[in-house]
Amino acid sequence: MSEFRTEASHGYSVQFSPFLPQRLACVACQHYGIAGSGSLFILDISTHGLKQVTRRSWGDGLFDVAWSETSERLVLTASGDGRLQLWDVTQPGPPLQVYLGHEREVYSVHWSQTRGENLVASGSWDGSAKVWDVSSSECLFTCRGHEAAVYSSMWSPHIPGCFATSSGDGTLRVWDIKNPSFARLVIPAHTSEVLSCDWCKYDEHLVLTGAVDRSVRGWDLRQARRHVFELHGHDYAIRRLKCSPFQRSVLATCSYDRSVRFWDFAQANPLVQTIEHHSEFVCGLDFNLHIQGQMADCAWDEMVRVYQPACLSPNT
Repeated sequence: MSEFRTEASHGYSVQFSPFLPQRLACVACQHYGIAGSGSLFILDISTHGLKQVTRRSWGDGLFDVAWSETSERLVLTASGDGRLQLWDVTQPGPPLQVYLGHEREVYSVHWSQTRGENLVASGSWDGSAKVWDVSSSECLFTCRGHEAAVYSSMWSPHIPGCFATSSGDGTLRVWDIKNPSFARLVIPAHTSEVLSCDWCKYDEHLVLTGAVDRSVRGWDLRQARRHVFELHGHDYAIRRLKCSPFQRSVLATCSYDRSVRFWDFAQANPLVQTIEHHSEFVCGLDFNLHIQGQMADCAWDEMVRVYQPACLSPNT
């Protein structure tokens, strides 16, 4: 295991680079995100552990991070002042661009996953999701319909121009930028706030949600009246979930119960491993796309950790 302390800053999100196997980004906030500034940490995994490459600061808390899908140098952050920041991590100084448009905290940001697009989706506590043109920093569309904060916005890795959002109103919504004035699909996913969603990397119809009710549910978008599976095991709200890029039925979740859990929904006993190596809420989680079985997480205890759970070993 490798670890790094984001001293005096409480971790909210972590993501591995899609270009460099050893590199990851983490965003963190002073005072648990309630007040103060935010920091972007660019870290490299070395033989001596996690080493800081660079650190950037913003005047408000940073809640989410997304690497560019077109350049190894670019990364986006989402902040509490309603803005997005585009950084060149090889150049010192302020962001290259700042995206203005949201009226409240921006809690999620995600770079489009399909070829031929260079778009970003963001979700905010103002109840809207926005789609941005990276090159011009202009907002192309504002997607309205949620009745509470949008906590997650995730592009489909399969369908161009399609992304999903989850919200405090308990719904999962699917949007198509060809007609962004209303959601293509609205699913009453949970009776509590839905803090996270993600697409299965091997099934374009399958989207997963994680909620305050401590459950994960899987939704087949072709017949979404009822979830196709449900997972239980966390003691408190599920803050973030991520589907494996290597195995169709494997996912990871992190929670306010301070644990990270690994699941295989194809098994009769789907909870395959629980890891408890943080002393505060675990908010960030990601799979390394380049190294099978390698994970990163971050938490309010100021720690970023990179590790390989036994359940994800290629030999198991």
